[in-house]
Amino acid sequence: MANSKDIDAALTLWRFGLGAREGDLQAIRDDPRDLLRQEVVECYTPTPVGPALRSSADLLMSLIEYNKEVQAERDRPAPAPMPGPQPVATAAGNAMEATRPTGGMMDPGAMAAPSPSSQPDKKATSASKRPYLPQQILIAEADARFNGTIHQPLIGFGERLAMFWANHFAIATGKGGDVHIMAGAFEREAIRPHVFGRFEDMLLAVESHPAMLYFLDNHQSIGPNSQANKNGKRGLNENLAREIMELHTLGVNGGYDQTDVTSLARIITGWTIYRDEKRPGPMGSFVFNTSAHEPGDHSVMGMTYAEDGVEQGRSVLRDLARHPATAKHIAFKLVRHFVADEPPAGIVRKVAAAYTKTHGDLSAVYKALIDSEEAWNPQLSKMRPPLDYVVAMIRATGLRPKPEQIMSTLNALGQPFWNPSGPNGFSDVTDGWASSEGLATRIDAASIFAHQASGTTDPREFVKDRLGPLLSAETLQAVARAETKAQGLSIAFLSPEFQRR
Repeated sequence: MANSKDIDAALTLWRFGLGAREGDLQAIRDDPRDLLRQEVVECYTPTPVGPALRSSADLLMSLIEYNKEVQAERDRPAPAPMPGPQPVATAAGNAMEATRPTGGMMDPGAMAAPSPSSQPDKKATSASKRPYLPQQILIAEADARFNGTIHQPLIGFGERLAMFWANHFAIATGKGGDVHIMAGAFEREAIRPHVFGRFEDMLLAVESHPAMLYFLDNHQSIGPNSQANKNGKRGLNENLAREIMELHTLGVNGGYDQTDVTSLARIITGWTIYRDEKRPGPMGSFVFNTSAHEPGDHSVMGMTYAEDGVEQGRSVLRDLARHPATAKHIAFKLVRHFVADEPPAGIVRKVAAAYTKTHGDLSAVYKALIDSEEAWNPQLSKMRPPLDYVVAMIRATGLRPKPEQIMSTLNALGQPFWNPSGPNGFSDVTDGWASSEGLATRIDAASIFAHQASGTTDPREFVKDRLGPLLSAETLQAVARAETKAQGLSIAFLSPEFQRR
């Protein structure tokens, strides 16, 4: 039985988009599915903008200069102490320090201690009071998205996809300053331009991006028989090759073995970043280092790839992108992300078939997904991960919070911005977020945003306008009984229909 257009409009915004703003449900109710499909046809992915959002190469060069300046400050002799009596600690003084007021429960910055990646590098800042440059860039990148790109689209399918692919090809800012400063540039340069293009083009852009090469240590990988390893003291690093096969393309059960991983690792030796300050070159950019490359022909999954420099690795990536196992892996993850934790097999088959037929044309893949009637089941079964949840609250209220508050909230909710615990990214299933601790933290987050947005907002009208036909009688009644506007909005944010899609 087909849904009503009202139901389709709500699912368009809440399942496939970023959530509803004021009046959005009414604006799309006449042709919701057509408007969703139109975002695919138009390849609409907003572009983050801001003066600090520079290229990865520029950012790496800035980091080099920053580290030099901090090093110079650290090496500078400390000034001699001024003569005269020195302050003496007293019990009263210590007590006063201990009782100095700090942020309370409703202080957005006090929701949780910042993650390790959000802290300045102790080595880089021990002798300097200057802000940690990679974190300042990360804040600017977050601001360009949470106060920029998420507010722009009517639906936001492209923005959701950018988030999906950034998690599929996950990097982590906690790896170190190089990845920390380039995380946003990685998403802008390697992900967004290819969201509606061919998967193999995105794959090639990702695996040769400096952020990924640093994150998975390929810049340290040296061919055992390469010119750079004449003394035999340097070795092969298989991290990137393993994750390309296990996470990025074929999947865990994709038909490869350890021999294939090692062979691919040999093929992509020499994929590195140019940082030789003594010689002119493309500083901070991808470069193929012939002297570090493992020479010779190599076989991967039954295919032999002749020695061809950097093209040898590119050929392998193209073949992996076109492999049937990759089609199934990508289809499964997309359907799981948008439809259900246990993806309906019928939709997965349709999406995988579209991938195979078009050789990885992602626009065709998305059309197969949204044209599947099963994807429009009105039952809301998936819990929003913290990133989606925070975005939905910001969109629904029209708030423009400081990026530091948003990042602190995501830290507290367990999904620090671009900083998963491993290369497999953040969980995309309900069980990953439905713990009692996670739900308790959502209460705090919902309360903070509700107090900031309450103002003249009527929670009853708010919940009717944003959720429309998804709104249950129980939720409406609970909102109506709230003693304050802030409490009413908080109840709306914590309702099952707001937290699920």
